[in-house]
Amino acid sequence: MIDRTWIGHQIGRSTLVIERGRLRFFAKAIGETNPIYVDETAAAAAGYTDLPAPPTFVFAAELDSNTMFALFDQLGVPLGKVLHGEQGFEYFAPVVAGDTVTVTSRVKDIYDKRGGALEFVETESTAVNQRGETVAQMRGVTVVRN
Repeated sequence: MIDRTWIGHQIGRSTLVIERGRLRFFAKAIGETNPIYVDETAAAAAGYTDLPAPPTFVFAAELDSNTMFALFDQLGVPLGKVLHGEQGFEYFAPVVAGDTVTVTSRVKDIYDKRGGALEFVETESTAVNQRGETVAQMRGVTVVRN
């Protein structure tokens, strides 16, 4: 069983510079066809100051830092037992190329089901841009198979 004293633990902070090339690559990888994600002219016509990040892109800042992998190591959870269960996003402002986004995450809850056969680690993260504006909040649930 995962030690419940980890609830409230600050997982870490990660910073990601939002680059046009990476946004285009991500949009292509997820099959996004809206031109605002790959063409600056289309983005400007839609009211953006630069290419906007596709909706799930902010999660990349957290993944890039490996903070979640380090957390599972600290919890004593083998990665082979980990499944990504759920991810949710709430947006407050656009993230565009040229922004720098810092994501701070914490363990919100740890609980189990099926008599401990499945454990759940719920995290919450806040993404803030270089101007100190909260641009997104994220919630994730990781399932650990015992």
